[in-house]
Amino acid sequence: MLKKEIINFLKYNKIAYNTYYYTMSAAINLLKVFVKPDDKLLLFNSFAGRKYDDSPKAIYEVMRKDPRFKGYHFVWAFHQPEKYTVKGAKKIKTDGLQYFITALKARAWITNSSVERGLNFKGKNTFYLNTWHGSPIKKMGGDIAKDNQSFGAKGKNKTDIMNAQSKFEANIFSKCFGIPRSHFLEVGLPRNDELANYTEQYRNELRRKLSLPSNKKVMLYCPTFREYDKDENLGVVLAPPMDLKKWEKALGDEYILLMRAHYEVSKVMEIKENEFIRNVTDYPVLDELMIASDILISDYSSVFFDYSIMDKCMLHFTFDYDKYEEKRGMYFDIRKYLNGASNEEDLINILLDLNEASEISKTQAFRNKYVNYYGKAAGQTVDCIADHIL
Repeated sequence: MLKKEIINFLKYNKIAYNTYYYTMSAAINLLKVFVKPDDKLLLFNSFAGRKYDDSPKAIYEVMRKDPRFKGYHFVWAFHQPEKYTVKGAKKIKTDGLQYFITALKARAWITNSSVERGLNFKGKNTFYLNTWHGSPIKKMGGDIAKDNQSFGAKGKNKTDIMNAQSKFEANIFSKCFGIPRSHFLEVGLPRNDELANYTEQYRNELRRKLSLPSNKKVMLYCPTFREYDKDENLGVVLAPPMDLKKWEKALGDEYILLMRAHYEVSKVMEIKENEFIRNVTDYPVLDELMIASDILISDYSSVFFDYSIMDKCMLHFTFDYDKYEEKRGMYFDIRKYLNGASNEEDLINILLDLNEASEISKTQAFRNKYVNYYGKAAGQTVDCIADHIL
């Protein structure tokens, strides 16, 4: 908890962050003089060390079976290495001296967020591939208002290649992250290959694994975070205006509700789990929840883009649209593309009288506009890495 409080303090206090940034960036770049690059070392992380999942995992699983990478040393960095089992790789802890030396030595960085830990450095011979972790509805990077202190970025972006699943996404990320447009690999997100290629047998296996009854529809509620809603320790809070007892009374005969908070959220609204509602925030594989579910409910999250690949119902719950637009800003209005509501009563009524065919047609139209590439991204991304480092 103390480490989390320190990270939040650095993230939201400009003076503290500037001191950390300039002092530590200079120290690590000086260390570069004494570190010899290792052409056979590849460094991975997911969400900066929070998890073993997402596109970096999908890339790793293809790469470790690829004969082109025989003899390479794979290293995964985690905040808590003891929590994860990674076959064929060494695990290290983020933020220690070993982490920064490894990062400087590595021939490639493979991440979906960042490797630099809020600093600015890169190894002499390092190829930096960033898959990112979703397409943008909400403003990102340099497009965010200057008074939004939680997203300050310094220094030149050193990404060599970034994945994109649409031209829309590549154009926006090129601008807001300061990455040349030619540096985008337009093949989709490796994590989404599974969403495009799963079988009904696999979906049924997941539902049994999750103890989801076959006679009920499963709603997956995945809202994004509000960086401006914080607790006393500067942790982000998730507290949508939902009376879960009302949801259960109205929908419990027909539905199950899975609630999953964004990884930036430190405190989730009180959820009393029962046969109707489950808190799946800590469930390790989001793709499994998406495949097992029948309906997505979200707001301004990139999960809409991923979920659309599966041709299922998607609804928006935009209870704070005006506030979010003012404080964070958005590239487009999700309400123009999908059905949904700004209050729980109307949303519950939509669910009670759901027109699945109509909602799926809206999903398909959304995907056709915003998701141009999917299904084979992991292999194509590994080919790209091989082209650059072998």
